[in-house]
Amino acid sequence: MGALIEMQAVCKDYRMGSRLVRALDRVDFTVNEGEMVAILGPSGSGKSTLMNLLGCLDTPSAGRYRLAGQTVEGLDEGQLSRVRRRQVGFVFQGFHLLPGLTARENVELPLVYRGMPERERARLVEQSLALVGLSDRMEHRPAELSGGQQQRVAIARAVAGRPPMLLADEPTGNLDQSSGREIMALLHKLHRAGHTVVVITHDPAIGAACPRRVRIEDGRLYEE
Repeated sequence: MGALIEMQAVCKDYRMGSRLVRALDRVDFTVNEGEMVAILGPSGSGKSTLMNLLGCLDTPSAGRYRLAGQTVEGLDEGQLSRVRRRQVGFVFQGFHLLPGLTARENVELPLVYRGMPERERARLVEQSLALVGLSDRMEHRPAELSGGQQQRVAIARAVAGRPPMLLADEPTGNLDQSSGREIMALLHKLHRAGHTVVVITHDPAIGAACPRRVRIEDGRLYEE
């Protein structure tokens, strides 16, 4: 399989007053299609900055980033938004579900933004909710679901558009231990089904369960 993520000498700088802070320092990182990778690091290590670049929420200050063959550095916000919609499925610690929408409507919304026809949207939403075991909760709103079920809805939303990459940022951070294990089991199931999964975490136990691990410290990436 080919490379899905290709980073070469990527740097990210932020200006804090008169001081320039380097959050990422010449990062080289490649992820092939179908891999599952954990990026481990403590708070302040640069992992959130790396996640923002991987997910096309930001662009590098220097270096090269190609996602699914497309050069990302230099894109404007509109172009980045289009890349995100097509190439990245996000799973966040805080679920980010809209409280007034049902599970079905939350999963469907990104497909609406993509201009997908209604019949195709309905098919993909049903398939995705079935994949995460929530076919019987499609018409429930987030407040009517447990934390684990809400994260399952978020995962269904992330995979519904069939993006090449699933990017999970601390996906078990708001869950109890049992629900967290269920969510990680689901991410492993998606990996076995062929999805490329990148997990950002500070939890060594989650990292240890992933087939490949890299560690970020002081803005530099190290392969374990």
